Parts: sequence; structure tokens; C-alpha cells
Amino acid sequence: MMEPQRIREILESGLTDATVAVDGDGRHFQALIVSPDFEGVPLIRRHRMVNDLLREHIDSDMLHAISMRTLTPGQHAAEGS
Repeated sequence: MMEPQRIREILESGLTDATVAVDGDGRHFQALIVSPDFEGVPLIRRHRMVNDLLREHIDSDMLHAISMRTLTPGQHAAEGS
């Protein structure tokens, strides 16, 4: 079982200037991830970048599922979030 805080720490340390918000129940999570690393990167590649950072926890089934929104800082600002 994982804590949302741990997922946030992993993602913030693995992505440049990342802002991450994570919510979940210990196995299923939702995340909003904002990083300039996503500039010019297609959505599927963004998700792969995040999954690669979490791979160890996904493979061990500590993290069963994560749904994510991956935005650049510009996209995030345009949403007014």
C-alpha cells in the first residue's frame, strides 16, 4: 500500500520543477502533474514518463492504478487551475 505523499515525492524528484497533487485510497490514485518536462511531448509519452518513475511500485503491485493529468505549466495556467 502506498501513501499519496510518497507518490508525490517520487514524481517531484523525477521531473523538473514539478508540481504534483495526488489523492487516493492506498492502491488507486488520481494525480495532477505539472512540469516543463512535458513541453512538446505527446500525451502518451507523458504518461509513460510518469509510469516509468513509478515502475517499481507498479510492478510490485504496491501501486495498483493511477489516473493522471499531465500538463505543462502553460496548459495549467491556461486552465486557471
